[in-house]
Amino acid sequence: MYDNEYFYDETLNAGVETESNGKKTKKSGMGRRILSALLCGAIFGGAAAGAFAGVNSVFKDNSSAEALTAPTEQSSFTGLTTVSYSSLNAKTVQTLDVSDIAEGVMPAMVSITNVSVQEVQSYFGLFGGSRTLTEEQQSSGTGIIIGQNDSELLIVTNNHVVEDATTLSVCFVDNNISEAVIKGTDPDNDLAVIAVKLSDIKDETSSAIKIAVLGDSNTLKVGQQVVAIGNALGYGQSVTTGIVSALGRSIDTTDAIMIQTDAAINPGNSGGALLNMNGEVIGINSAKFSSTEVEGMGYAISVTTAMPIIEDLMNRTTREKVADENAAYLGVNGEEITASISSAYGIPQGIYITSIDGDSPLKKLGITVNSVITHFDGIRVTSISNLENRLKYYAAGESVEITVQVIEGNAYVERTFEVTLGAAAEHSTDSSGFGYNPFGRH
Repeated sequence: MYDNEYFYDETLNAGVETESNGKKTKKSGMGRRILSALLCGAIFGGAAAGAFAGVNSVFKDNSSAEALTAPTEQSSFTGLTTVSYSSLNAKTVQTLDVSDIAEGVMPAMVSITNVSVQEVQSYFGLFGGSRTLTEEQQSSGTGIIIGQNDSELLIVTNNHVVEDATTLSVCFVDNNISEAVIKGTDPDNDLAVIAVKLSDIKDETSSAIKIAVLGDSNTLKVGQQVVAIGNALGYGQSVTTGIVSALGRSIDTTDAIMIQTDAAINPGNSGGALLNMNGEVIGINSAKFSSTEVEGMGYAISVTTAMPIIEDLMNRTTREKVADENAAYLGVNGEEITASISSAYGIPQGIYITSIDGDSPLKKLGITVNSVITHFDGIRVTSISNLENRLKYYAAGESVEITVQVIEGNAYVERTFEVTLGAAAEHSTDSSGFGYNPFGRH
């Protein structure tokens, strides 16, 4: 499948962004409301829509954002060697050849394959009516090896590369493949960290791979040469080069601070590395914009501003799917509130609760219909499938924080509850644990 990219119709995009006291303020506009989340890193298979969609986006300068200073030395890790470029020279004259950078950094890159189950409409149902079916789909993206702990190899990528995955696998530089799990995600900033068990990595792979060196994206200058590496079109790692076109950009589809570049960033590149000429990662490729009127506008997340988020995701507890007999139960049905619906009707984006079972653990906390679930265990949920997939990693009886927007007076107010998950085995549920819905929609 081709990568998802953000899609905008320029003629309808009346919304603009302004800046006040260093904070983002977004005015509503048709462009914002008709957003179709087509990102650069996923769909490379089943629902191919021909060429990847063109986009135009409203953006603004955000170079005043605070940033974490990037490390000046690369830590060593057991069983692995590091890229041989030092960030101590980040501000000196850059002399490495593009081929040197590619040779040095390629061992730190991985290709990611995401297998997910998506809902599709069938118009050949009984009596000619339409019905919803599920279909397995495969998508491709890229990841960067950024470290390891006692038991796992850690890889950073984009959230949209791994979103809604039922299974994840990574292909290393030596073409060996290992299964991966999601360690943590931040949808707002389109970041994710996935983990591969060290015990699943072959000795030959361990000796072939490297941990990337992270540079300081705050030292970048407009016009500076950069190199992009990624799994373009799912064919494997490839290299493109260009310059830094602009710094401190902000786009409608993410809260992340972006680096604009004219280096080619194609479908499958999402989650890959944008490198300076010292071979240091200064950006995480995320999106590209294209139309008949736009050329050479790619975007990468500034690695320095992303570092605090990445470090938090790296330190989260890795979860594995629980056995069916231990599956958790929420006992609610709901509808997805997309960005366009949220903008049109003033309902917070998330899962709008349409009904609650009598013994739902949420009902016991006083949560009612018309409330909107926005976060599950600190992770933002934006779709029904997103929440269903998260629930599969939690066992019955676990206590989890759930953030809900509840109606108080004439407005929604955010409340956080600690809920003890019920047992799906004790209820008439489907595998999602949401509670039975005779229409098959959750």
